[in-house]
Amino acid sequence: MAVAELMKSSLQLVFVNGTDLETGKSLYKSKTFNNVKTAATADQLYAIAEAISGLQELPLYMVHRKDSTDIHQG
Repeated sequence: MAVAELMKSSLQLVFVNGTDLETGKSLYKSKTFNNVKTAATADQLYAIAEAISGLQELPLYMVHRKDSTDIHQG
């Protein structure tokens, strides 16, 4: 049977960085924080994202958690 093991996580914050003058669509800028504890909960990560976004000039649009998992024979 195969086993999945969570190896590392990162937190990506996406900010609104203005509007494209030709298309009218929003432009985005992201910041990624690596070495996030793999045991961190969604509530904990969102609280951190809100705290960090309060220090930024751009408004927060979205928060992503990116996990890397190794799958091997168990």
